[in-house]
Amino acid sequence: MEGRLELDTIDAPSLRGNPLGDPSRRPIYLYRPPGHRPGLPAVFFLHGFTGSAHSWTGFPGFGLTVPERLDRLIASGAVPPAVGVFVDGWTAFGGSQWVNSPAIGNYRDYVARDVVAFVEARLGTLPLPEARAVVGKSSGGYGALVMGRHHPDVFGHVASHAGDAGFEYCYLPDFPRTAGALLDTDAATWLDDLRHRARETKMRGDDHGPLNILAMAAAFSPRSGASAGLELPFDPETARLRPEVWERWLAHDPVRFVPASIEAFRRLRSVFLDCGTHDEFNLRWGARMVLESLMAGGVEVVHEEFDDNHRDTNYRYDRSLSFLLPRLARG
Repeated sequence: MEGRLELDTIDAPSLRGNPLGDPSRRPIYLYRPPGHRPGLPAVFFLHGFTGSAHSWTGFPGFGLTVPERLDRLIASGAVPPAVGVFVDGWTAFGGSQWVNSPAIGNYRDYVARDVVAFVEARLGTLPLPEARAVVGKSSGGYGALVMGRHHPDVFGHVASHAGDAGFEYCYLPDFPRTAGALLDTDAATWLDDLRHRARETKMRGDDHGPLNILAMAAAFSPRSGASAGLELPFDPETARLRPEVWERWLAHDPVRFVPASIEAFRRLRSVFLDCGTHDEFNLRWGARMVLESLMAGGVEVVHEEFDDNHRDTNYRYDRSLSFLLPRLARG
């Protein structure tokens, strides 16, 4: 690596006193490009569900980590230099969807306020929305769209790789599996059992679906006083949909919130969307629906599909970064 990747710690006021007791002091990886100087733009990377800041640095075998890919693009002259910021969003649910939730904590505020201010103070990045991009894959790609919806005054550029969208297709298939896992127990007890099992041995292969649905319920349908602080979008005895709760989820679906918030997306300088044509979670169709809404709203957007599934697609960051970095403002 020709630049430098540093592990630092951020003390995040937005996460203090969160209901899960998760730490407000978080690891954060900062990438300084070769010849780093003040006034550079910054790219903020949001990891997927069950990830953390350390996920970005895991040994990739014969491949490259995302920080290494960013470094290669910059060092080769393929793109102009920028700072890379690799944010930590791990929670006791495995993730936050990068939203503010009374069941999880204020993770949207944490990124848009705490992390941005920390990076500007630490690295002297250019304090303009047109000099900031937010990118991610899966739940991280969803988080990038959330930032575009709520914070076009902070992030001027957004890239979503296979971001969660089209909730009927990506979440509904796991509802009956989750109902089965919760028979004769409740959400809090199941989660406690999962955490114990993971510490003592490992998660089972069929744990991920119910864990994902419970985490999404904590993000999209929190309810004070309920087990684990969340309300399920289906009846736990029959798995029948509960329309009043399901509608709360759908309000968080990019397929719905992008057209409803089109003025915010019009303020963005860049939007990049992609998804594999064999995505196991059917996210290809959500991306296409989001694309349709953006185009109908007059938003400039680059959309790509590629011949692969949902997993091990870090090489796609070469495409989004090659598009975004030349478009970032510079001091």
